[in-house]
Amino acid sequence: MVSFKARRSEPELVSPARPTPRETKALSDLDDQRSLRYYETVIAFFRSRPGCGDKPDDPAKAIKAALAEALVYYYPIAGRLREAAGGKLVVDCTAEGVVFVEADADVRLEEFGEPLLPPYPCVEELLCDAGETRAVIAKPLVLMQVTRLRCGGFVIGFHMCHNIADGFGMVQFVRSVAELARGEAVPTILPVWKRDLLTAHNPSLMTHSDASYKQPSPNDLQYKSDDVMLSTPIEDMIVQYFLFGPRDIATLRSHIRGYLASSATSFELLTAIMWRCRTIALGYESNQWVRLMITMNARGKWNRHTLIPRGYYGNAHFSPIVEATVAEVCSQPLAHTVELVRKTKLSMTKECMESMVHTIALTRQWPPPMMDRIYEVSDTKCIATSVTRFGWAELVGGGIPLAGDLTSKLGSDHMRCKNEDDEYSTIVSMLLPKPAMERFRNEMSVWLNKHDEKNLVTLMSSL
Repeated sequence: MVSFKARRSEPELVSPARPTPRETKALSDLDDQRSLRYYETVIAFFRSRPGCGDKPDDPAKAIKAALAEALVYYYPIAGRLREAAGGKLVVDCTAEGVVFVEADADVRLEEFGEPLLPPYPCVEELLCDAGETRAVIAKPLVLMQVTRLRCGGFVIGFHMCHNIADGFGMVQFVRSVAELARGEAVPTILPVWKRDLLTAHNPSLMTHSDASYKQPSPNDLQYKSDDVMLSTPIEDMIVQYFLFGPRDIATLRSHIRGYLASSATSFELLTAIMWRCRTIALGYESNQWVRLMITMNARGKWNRHTLIPRGYYGNAHFSPIVEATVAEVCSQPLAHTVELVRKTKLSMTKECMESMVHTIALTRQWPPPMMDRIYEVSDTKCIATSVTRFGWAELVGGGIPLAGDLTSKLGSDHMRCKNEDDEYSTIVSMLLPKPAMERFRNEMSVWLNKHDEKNLVTLMSSL
């Protein structure tokens, strides 16, 4: 892999380009989760488009100016979080600004790899220093670095406080910056706050029968887990990225019989197999309960009962949970595990959403404290495609890198990419204790008919 050092400017604060309201805004109960008190990290690689007459001389300076303009519309992002009564977070709209860093790197885009896949070399050189990523009070809510490359391309790397926005909200904000940088007068999608939509008005009323949504007892709050994923220090873990092209998906699908053989989505199929292999690799006992948690975007077409307005950039992700014994997940036919994945997705009803908001309002966290042995999965394949709006530059890769807050990356992210045959593929991250990773690879190689785990298409990174 290529190695390089970025030459960075001194960090500076970029404030809104014009005066903005000075006020205090409440966050939603979903925003206010303690587990979201960290900075999410995103990286995006752009190739300069030749022949564009409106191409700026300096992409970093163009993006900086557009950032100041975008903050006029997204002015809460230029503010600071503080704790109000009861420790609940609010944002003071102070217009203090966000951090911006210009950088240069003597490297060409193609040197990051072709195809461009994680883990990205020297990724920390493409991100500015966020400090303690679990400390969010009274700090800038966005820290952005734009790194100019030798070939004329550039990289945007940023940290954004997860309490202020989810993944789709973060991308919506960056998309607005891109549109303004290409000369648009206003963003295509105007931001909507309305955090009261996902705030419980009477959280003591719990109506859902599922155990995931019950009000925790004092004993639940004192629960001590024996899950190896929670007890293993992060430095004793390893992350690998597994690449699945069309032929791999077809091989995995061949293990299913019945109607699911054709109707199962690639996400359902990969999640089922990876949950199964992960459970075996971690050595859980056959009678222990394991859980799958799927992060779902409430802006999706599945949600026809709690409409999220276009432009809403707060946290609107819901994470339904399904429980099963290790024996059920690992010993039943694969079709049964796929059914469990589908059941998890379909469980996100209006009642379930309301109960989840109520539970979070009471506990300030999700999943509930007494739940462990959880495999969390997020489908982020469609997020990055909406950022390709600079006009004078095109997005060629990116996603959630192994950088920033590592404790938030215990689950798997499904990301879209192209493989070496230029086929659209899925790359999935997996973080495990080092001994478990070897067992996981062996299990996966069996399902993929590789016969030898060394034949798996994986990309490795050290912590």
